[in-house]
Amino acid sequence: MKQEIQELIEVSRFYGSRKDFVIAGGGNTSFKDEERIYVKASGVSLATIDENGFAALDRKAMKAISEKVYSEDVMERENQIKNDLLNARFHPEKGLRPSVEASLHNLIAFPFVVHTHSTKVNGLMCGIDAEELTMELFGNEVVYVPYVDPGYILFKEVETRIMAYRKRNGKEPHIIFLQNHGIFVAADSLAEIHAIYNKVIQKLDAYMGEVPAVESLPVDNVIVKIVPAVRMMLSAKGLKTVKVINNTLIKRFLSSKTAYQKIALPFIPDGIVYCNSSFIYAEYLGDTDALLEDLSGKIQAYIQTQPKEPKIIFIKGIGCLLASDHAQGVSILEDVIMDTCKVSLYAEKFGGPNPMTPKHVAFIDTWEVEQYRSAVSMGATSGRADKRIAIVTGGAQGFGAGIVENLMENGANVVIADLNEDKGIEFAASLNNEKSKNKAIFIKADVSNASSVEKLVAETVCEFGGLDVFISNAGILRAGGLDEMTPETFELMTKVNYTAYFLCAKYASAVMKLQNKFKADHYTDIIQINSKSGLKGSNRNFAYAGGKFGGIGLTQSFALELMPSKIKVNSVCPGNFFDGPLWADPENGLFVQYLRAGKVPGAKTLDDVKRFYEAQVPAGRGCTPLDVMRAIYYIIEQEYETGQAVPVTGGQNMLR
Repeated sequence: MKQEIQELIEVSRFYGSRKDFVIAGGGNTSFKDEERIYVKASGVSLATIDENGFAALDRKAMKAISEKVYSEDVMERENQIKNDLLNARFHPEKGLRPSVEASLHNLIAFPFVVHTHSTKVNGLMCGIDAEELTMELFGNEVVYVPYVDPGYILFKEVETRIMAYRKRNGKEPHIIFLQNHGIFVAADSLAEIHAIYNKVIQKLDAYMGEVPAVESLPVDNVIVKIVPAVRMMLSAKGLKTVKVINNTLIKRFLSSKTAYQKIALPFIPDGIVYCNSSFIYAEYLGDTDALLEDLSGKIQAYIQTQPKEPKIIFIKGIGCLLASDHAQGVSILEDVIMDTCKVSLYAEKFGGPNPMTPKHVAFIDTWEVEQYRSAVSMGATSGRADKRIAIVTGGAQGFGAGIVENLMENGANVVIADLNEDKGIEFAASLNNEKSKNKAIFIKADVSNASSVEKLVAETVCEFGGLDVFISNAGILRAGGLDEMTPETFELMTKVNYTAYFLCAKYASAVMKLQNKFKADHYTDIIQINSKSGLKGSNRNFAYAGGKFGGIGLTQSFALELMPSKIKVNSVCPGNFFDGPLWADPENGLFVQYLRAGKVPGAKTLDDVKRFYEAQVPAGRGCTPLDVMRAIYYIIEQEYETGQAVPVTGGQNMLR
């Protein structure tokens, strides 16, 4: 049995990791012997499933379910079946909820069953000529099931058709096609499962011929004047993550309102579960104010008339906006909506698109089983920065990396902005995993260049929908007295440590103002990571200290200007981060620089320099990223303080 379960895990992960077969944690698999059936639990992803993701059910109890007479009331019947499935578990203490299609898996004769929502299969199953062409392509090899509601009714319909197949052909079917739903493939071994799927896809490819590839298209920078406002319109019950996507396939369906109608209605139940049963459509004609007024009215009407908040907004001239409680939810929406577009495109080869009927849609909209699956898959987030969108400049290393890591641990979506592309990409990848609801991305940015900062903010809006916290952390330090400092070095330090803060505040505040305009109680933060050198002059370090002194002047001035839009502007002034690369880099760190410059009298080694600076701190140690984060969270969480320079120096600098 152990070998069969390992094979079940293997085949589950194989198809579960392929978006052309399974998206949004959908599909299900099973293995059975005479006594037990092991079936994927509801809400568990096939792509990462292990032996703990399968519910073991008693096949005798399953047979009793198939023979039992249930209530004629649809919802009461489904609730009764759900409870009977739960009671059929061998290990209820594990808390696993069997897939709603467990009875169907038990019905099929072969030991291994793999059910997917293959995009190409659903191109056929969601076509007007689905039944006729299924018979033409596959003949008596398959069972074809016209659409019926999932659950008990589907089970009974499949049971009837399998019995007819057995009687007609004298054998068991390996393939079951479900209209507007997907495909079941069953066999004695994994090799047979793979062979059958390959054969099905090959026949569909041959019939459809070449289909156009999907290519990404640029998103208009006008989104910075639109999407943050839409995010706030959708955030009445909590901050949303909103992503903008645009590609050749989306553009095809936004070429006209008639073209859009081909994707306006759901094709399969998963489309409803994750993306809702209807979308919002608008057109951008060059007037952002007119578009926002139109969207505001449509969003309010949607909220008042639909059972759920809107998740998908198509805007001709812009692309598609995806809205969810977190980044992982947005990723699922992207997969599902792209699958919807592909299904519609493929269905053109099979008589044209044939979406679900309003009656079938209404059932899925209110079915508790599907709502449970959606809730488990989507999940919830938490943390002190939960659902906030943050940019951290200089975020690939040092203090910046520590800030990024802590924000991620506390639920924020974080943009790592840095010039070090290799390190930034690697760092972002290390922070993201399949269980994370939030997301980190890297954007290469030169904070001393206006167009680069403008692009950074626009790409952040495109990926996450807005901006709640901008942490201006990037900085450089070149020590030296008047004799050593060149004008070129002084100018470079001023651009990075002073002018860049102005650029960051300029482009970040534009997005934050727009958000506050559409959600008046929404506070945002611009935070400069300054230095203790911004509070007190620094010997042979005037270029750095001067930029930091100026930064506090900018903080106080920005604070006065931006507080009416509930944008708080503050500086954090850390003490020395002795363990970070700024100080400890063996080639160009400050310990090396200060030793060479003779800034520490009598110092012979790097350790001498380090001990000298540690001795100046009443706390007896250097500052850490966690020390800085505690100050950052204070700034973010309070709403009554702005324009401050908060020291984090272990007592080395004290306020007067």
